[in-house]
Amino acid sequence: MRARWPRAVRPLLWVFAALAVVHLGALLGGVPAVGQLTKPALMPVLAAYALARGGPPLLAGALLCGCGGDTFLQIGGDVAFLVGMGSFAAGHVCYLLLFARHGAAPGAGRRGRTVGAAAAYAVLLAGTVVLLWPDLPAGLRIPVAGYSLLLTAMAFGALRAGLPAAAGGLLFLLSDTLIASGIAHWPQLPAPQFCIMFTYLAAQYALAGGVLRAAGTAPRPAPETGAARAEVAGGTAA
Repeated sequence: MRARWPRAVRPLLWVFAALAVVHLGALLGGVPAVGQLTKPALMPVLAAYALARGGPPLLAGALLCGCGGDTFLQIGGDVAFLVGMGSFAAGHVCYLLLFARHGAAPGAGRRGRTVGAAAAYAVLLAGTVVLLWPDLPAGLRIPVAGYSLLLTAMAFGALRAGLPAAAGGLLFLLSDTLIASGIAHWPQLPAPQFCIMFTYLAAQYALAGGVLRAAGTAPRPAPETGAARAEVAGGTAA
């Protein structure tokens, strides 16, 4: 995987890091205007970084879907929340496609661990939905349950792309569970918005890094040697 714009890679990464620090600092410092301005800019910069590294356009699409979700969740209200959740869901579909294309399928020796991981994620999903269900607004119960299923599938699929992506999937699960617990009016951690955004930003960065690594190390067809080409030509002529 060759960088598309090698000179832009490091500056874009520094811009993303700077925006993340400013945004998180604004959440801790109680400066909502700065937080609202920086939040929609985070994922487009990370998407540009992924493209500059030579990453798949679908990865940029997943990150831009996150931007849509970030933007709508800032508006407030059930309709905006559902639209934002739908945007994040589209991003999870993009990630699932990326893991299928670039991730490593479990080998024979790893199938038992994969089944065990699938069972663990299924238990985590069922437990979260069952606990949250009574405290969620009635109109959000089914959408949240459906979204949780897709999110958990994405987190499980991230195992195919290596440890960084797997960690990103788990962090995404944690971040969105914190959001859902707030909607259900559960007791919250100190500085809940900071915790949500810190885990979310770490999740997206880890997922992007995992996909970039998997796409860069995916096996490619071996180049034909001169002898192989001659053999093919000879067979065709015969």
